[in-house]
Amino acid sequence: MTRQELQEQIRQKKSMLCIGLDTDLDKIPDHLKSSEDPLFEFNKAIIDATHRYTVAYKPNIAFYEAYGLSGWQSLEKTINYLNREYPDIFTIADAKRGDIGNTSLRYAEGFLKKLNFHSITVAPYMGSDSVKPFLQVEGKWVILLALTSNPGATDFQTTSLNTYKLSEPEMLYEKVLRISSEWGTPENMMYVVGATQAEYLKKIRNIIPEHFLLIPGVGAQGGNLQEVLKYGMGQEPNLLINSSRGIIYASDQRDFAEEAQKAASKLQAQMQAFVV
Repeated sequence: MTRQELQEQIRQKKSMLCIGLDTDLDKIPDHLKSSEDPLFEFNKAIIDATHRYTVAYKPNIAFYEAYGLSGWQSLEKTINYLNREYPDIFTIADAKRGDIGNTSLRYAEGFLKKLNFHSITVAPYMGSDSVKPFLQVEGKWVILLALTSNPGATDFQTTSLNTYKLSEPEMLYEKVLRISSEWGTPENMMYVVGATQAEYLKKIRNIIPEHFLLIPGVGAQGGNLQEVLKYGMGQEPNLLINSSRGIIYASDQRDFAEEAQKAASKLQAQMQAFVV
């Protein structure tokens, strides 16, 4: 999916919503647990109920890996269903991969070619040769971890660095943004910036004004949607704002899909005034 196609979908739906499919067997409604594939049945119902309000779905791979072969089969059925029934919706493999070059190449083949996700989240810690193999897959996106929303993010990501080439110190996440933006382009690279780090968005936009940002942490993690929209939006639509638990677990009863639809609709309504 191209940048232009993704932006057109944002404008048509007046939404920047991304729904995280962090599907946990312990949290899905009991009546689904006796079905042949509870993970897929839950995902399918959520997707069918919310697709009008969202422009992206983001399965968190750990929630499928945890169940072994059956979990991978559920993941494959989910991405196949999305690609078949809703091909205009952007898909993200939230895998957070990143290893030496030949290993990264295999990850890229597995998620971007075999499973046919539009994008994959990648950790930048091992440097350019661990990221560039993902960028070699034509028509696909890398979503690089920059500034995350977890409490431990400050352990490293906001560490101040004395860089001799710069007039003042920069934080580690700023260096990640500055250097990695040369590896790809706004046409094939996005960045993860947590919603709970909204105070940094203005500075981030000064470094990467055009790139898409994937912003998790709205909802259950306490991120402020209005601050994200105010400080994170570029000159054109270039945000994907993720909500997972707040939507997919809006109810644990038989009305779970209906309640998910309401939660997604509510978030989309808050976004639409910012989409031009």
